[in-house]
Amino acid sequence: MTTTTSTRPTVTAGSGPIRRARRRSAGRTWLFHLFSIGLLVVVLYPAAWMLLSSFRPSNQILGETGLIPDNTTLDNFKTAFDGIGGVSFWTFFVNSLYLAVGSVIGVCLSCSVAAYAFARINFVGKNVYFALMIATLLLPYHVVIIPQFIMFNELGWVDTYWPLLVGKFLASDAFFVFLMVQFMRTVPRELDESARIDGAGHARIYWSIMLPLMRPVLATASIFAFIWSWNDFLAPLIYLRSPENYTLPLMLRQYVDQTSTSDYGGQMAAAMLSLVPVLLFFALFQRYIVEGVSTTGLK
Repeated sequence: MTTTTSTRPTVTAGSGPIRRARRRSAGRTWLFHLFSIGLLVVVLYPAAWMLLSSFRPSNQILGETGLIPDNTTLDNFKTAFDGIGGVSFWTFFVNSLYLAVGSVIGVCLSCSVAAYAFARINFVGKNVYFALMIATLLLPYHVVIIPQFIMFNELGWVDTYWPLLVGKFLASDAFFVFLMVQFMRTVPRELDESARIDGAGHARIYWSIMLPLMRPVLATASIFAFIWSWNDFLAPLIYLRSPENYTLPLMLRQYVDQTSTSDYGGQMAAAMLSLVPVLLFFALFQRYIVEGVSTTGLK
């Protein structure tokens, strides 16, 4: 009696199909990395050009086609620090910082209170008011420019910072309210019920329970509010008249004059200096962006 045993060919690591699969996978990886590097170069090229142009003589910025300057100078930064129109750079810097910090404080306070009302308090017409608030996100800012200007002009607030800050303290930014409402809805209501058993009201629940849990989303709102206020050009252009009240974006505009000489070197240097606070602010709090959007609010 004989038994036959069938042997199947074993596929080793060095066999043809596996080698071809690995080559295809490596090829796709290399293509992905090359595409990513190319996209990174396209995105970062304007920033690199602005950085290197700040060290280039002003009369060579528009004429030069290469990225690396032939001649380097620090005169542009001296011009930027001297300011423009008789106003120093630090005056514009402090004005922008004042508006940015004020916007952050106003957004965090007012929007968190409004979000708590929508997320935790039951009142008549809550869903209607919430829908109307969301609908304001679809309203272009340019539609309300003229009515707002007429209103603020009648109040005598033109050429002051009130038109730029009062809305921040009245929860007028529906995006931040919506972001905080969605965050609060992930917090279990059992926390509220436990606090109510201990005699806490809405104010105590908001201050002692919600705010500590909202630190990630508050940091996220702070980052966006700071950057949007710091980079805002249109609103200060409409409401500010005196050069000593100008912000950094308005200062940058003063370097370019179509009817006379334009100092592009000073503009590039001032633009680089104005980017430093934004980069530092983002570097310190950027980890909260993802955490504030994705966290459930519970540790």
